[in-house]
Amino acid sequence: MTISIGDKIPSGNLIKVTEAGPEPVSTDSFFAGRKIALFSVPGAFTPTCSAKHLPGFVEKSAALKAKGIDEVACTAVNDAFVMSAWGKAQGVDGKVTMLADGNGDFVKSLGLEMDGTKFGMGSRGQRFSIVVNDGVVEQLNVEAGGEFRVSAAEFMLEQL
Repeated sequence: MTISIGDKIPSGNLIKVTEAGPEPVSTDSFFAGRKIALFSVPGAFTPTCSAKHLPGFVEKSAALKAKGIDEVACTAVNDAFVMSAWGKAQGVDGKVTMLADGNGDFVKSLGLEMDGTKFGMGSRGQRFSIVVNDGVVEQLNVEAGGEFRVSAAEFMLEQL
């Protein structure tokens, strides 16, 4: 079942690279008491994700924060080292938190996984964006296959 507006984000862990190395990030604590703009991409270093999706949220992070977002985060079914390297290559510089969902457990718990096997990518997360307010989904924007519109930073800004 796909997560819906008004649902609580499922408990689980994502992984973030810190100066001390990879560390688990509990979804319960990460989303508690804050308003988070989370977006998911099918894969780090992939064309649309690198040319439009992540750069849009980096560029609009201050505008999102001005509209009440406490933190902007990106997730993908990639390992934490790939997410960290992609963030550095894209110049996220603290504007976007890079959270790895290496096994795809988080997107599966949301019901937002996709089958990328015909592209050699295995099981991945769909392209989407979510505004989570104190652990509860306030906005949910899931792209139709092959599209990039409703999960963009600009679209989220219009909704806030």
